[in-house]
Amino acid sequence: MGHRFADLLFSPPVKAVQEEQDSRRIYQRWEGGADSHQQLTEREAQFIQARDSFYLASVSPDGWPYIQHRGGPKGFLKVLDAEHLGFADYKGNRQYITTGNLRVNSRVALFLMDYPNQRRLKMLGYTTEIDANADQLAALSDPEYPAIPERGFIIKVAAFDWNCSQHITPRYDQTTVDAIIREIV
Repeated sequence: MGHRFADLLFSPPVKAVQEEQDSRRIYQRWEGGADSHQQLTEREAQFIQARDSFYLASVSPDGWPYIQHRGGPKGFLKVLDAEHLGFADYKGNRQYITTGNLRVNSRVALFLMDYPNQRRLKMLGYTTEIDANADQLAALSDPEYPAIPERGFIIKVAAFDWNCSQHITPRYDQTTVDAIIREIV
């Protein structure tokens, strides 16, 4: 097996492009060997718990990819253990595209960004929907966050990969900007 992210995403067409672009020899090293990149370590847990947003991709029954932003207080995406994440799903625009997609195909991709430090974590997983009345939902909710969850999602991590920081433009939230200005003044 080896690097689980590569096992899942480096299909024959991907490998062919890697060969064309002369990067195949780099990524071939990811194949074989001990399993890796499917269980979260303390490094991933700390990164995830510091995020106040992430992007969630699902796929429609017709095969259309769909990406949605999810946000909340830092740590709203919970690390439940080395193989599971979870979050409370709060009312948004009420289109329910992601929820509908996940009821047909539980596969998701998550994209977690740390813009100031130019870091990102890509994750693949399988979701399970948690009903609004389920006891499990309390563990996914943030009591100080004023929104009421409509449901929750548990994500079984299939694979993850840290990604190149080369083209990430640093961005800062208002709290960080205010702190920088206070230091200058």
